[in-house]
Amino acid sequence: MNNTRKEVNALSFKVVGAAIEVHRCLGPGLLESIYQKCFAIELSERGIAFQQEAEVPIFYKGHWVSGHLKCDFFIENLLVVELKAVSEVLPIHHAQLINYLNLLQAPKGILLNFNVVNLFSHGQKTFVSKHFGSLPE
Repeated sequence: MNNTRKEVNALSFKVVGAAIEVHRCLGPGLLESIYQKCFAIELSERGIAFQQEAEVPIFYKGHWVSGHLKCDFFIENLLVVELKAVSEVLPIHHAQLINYLNLLQAPKGILLNFNVVNLFSHGQKTFVSKHFGSLPE
């Protein structure tokens, strides 16, 4: 991985901007699947490369385990984005994203909850993995 922390942070900024635009246009109260489709459109329009419903590999004690585990978005092989449309983000949602970060060896992840009045101040939480710290400045 030849990326820097600065580049990963800049990508995060662009991705959050795309999410804010989706939320600005649609507001809260819709199904997660609707936000997911619109977020994919917004990322595409901004020229951001991503995999939607990206398979997350599970390697356990020397064995590959098939579990059909998928994250909502894996952006530029650096950033895991999980979308929610829930009344409350729970610790299990945080654990889910952290597991995806570790399994994909991604440096950063963003949990976005579209069921809020203001996505910027209340609907996003960013996580960094041990891989983020190993990136150059």
